[in-house]
Amino acid sequence: MRMTQEDGDLDSLVRKRIRALRVAQGWSLDELASRAKLSPSSLSRIENGQRRLALDQLVTLARALDTSLDQLVETDTDDVIVSPMIDGAHGLMRWPIRAEPGMTVMRQRMTNPPPDNPASLRAHSGREWLVVLSGTAVLLLGNRRFRVETNQAAEFPTMLPHAIGTAGGPCEILGIFDREARRGHNADKVLRDRQR
Repeated sequence: MRMTQEDGDLDSLVRKRIRALRVAQGWSLDELASRAKLSPSSLSRIENGQRRLALDQLVTLARALDTSLDQLVETDTDDVIVSPMIDGAHGLMRWPIRAEPGMTVMRQRMTNPPPDNPASLRAHSGREWLVVLSGTAVLLLGNRRFRVETNQAAEFPTMLPHAIGTAGGPCEILGIFDREARRGHNADKVLRDRQR
């Protein structure tokens, strides 16, 4: 069977996601390999694209990474950017999002562009929403790059390796996290603090 471009993109995304989830947990290759009952060299070859992805290994890796196979192979990045709905009669601007209980809202001013190094993209369970209040944000999702302008919003699964930065000058965003995304971002922050 011949592999299509779409299959190759999914293959690459899943490999990046496995590595990003491992790094987000603060685990070495040895630690995840032990949890997934693989050799460290096999896991390294899986992450680097030098070994074929087998379904049974993906199931085992998903369990070891405390996620599901569905989340590990999710590709839904359609409709990432959401434009506001303007109700001129009432002077309101609304962004339709799928809200869930237990969500956290955070206002953030950013001055740095997103990282150049794909290894610094993070992935974790959950969903995230953001609204750009001023400036222009750049959202990196796997291999894709989105410009999110003032008054635009974005919604995405945080299982996709991701990072957010600015395009040019400062940018102010309102970030909305479900419980899992908030937990994942807190773990990322602890890991970054340890690495300093």
